[in-house]
Amino acid sequence: MIFKILIVILRYMGASKISSYKTKDKAISDYAKALSHPARIAILNLLLKKKTCICGDIVDELPLSQSTVSQHLKALKLSGLIKGNIDGVSICYCIDEKEWMKAKSLFFDFFNKPVMTKEKCCL
Repeated sequence: MIFKILIVILRYMGASKISSYKTKDKAISDYAKALSHPARIAILNLLLKKKTCICGDIVDELPLSQSTVSQHLKALKLSGLIKGNIDGVSICYCIDEKEWMKAKSLFFDFFNKPVMTKEKCCL
């Protein structure tokens, strides 16, 4: 019982700290987390190339099990970068263009900020 209470307290503490960051910073972090695995990048590249794809087709293209691909698809879908529509017994996935453009804009703005350097950096 005490262990469960401790977990709830720790989750709350982490959530309260996250809420103090700017909305844009949290969005960039969420997208970066979704992009943090090479399998997810490979899935996104497939979807960008094919426009739509059924989970089984993605499994055929990658050296991963169906369950692993499904986990990566779930992470990408939670980030909003992809969407999935149920078509009978299968799910057809595609890039969510609106969310893709939002992520692209946030990363562009972030990486195009000027770097303020002095003569020497940490040396």
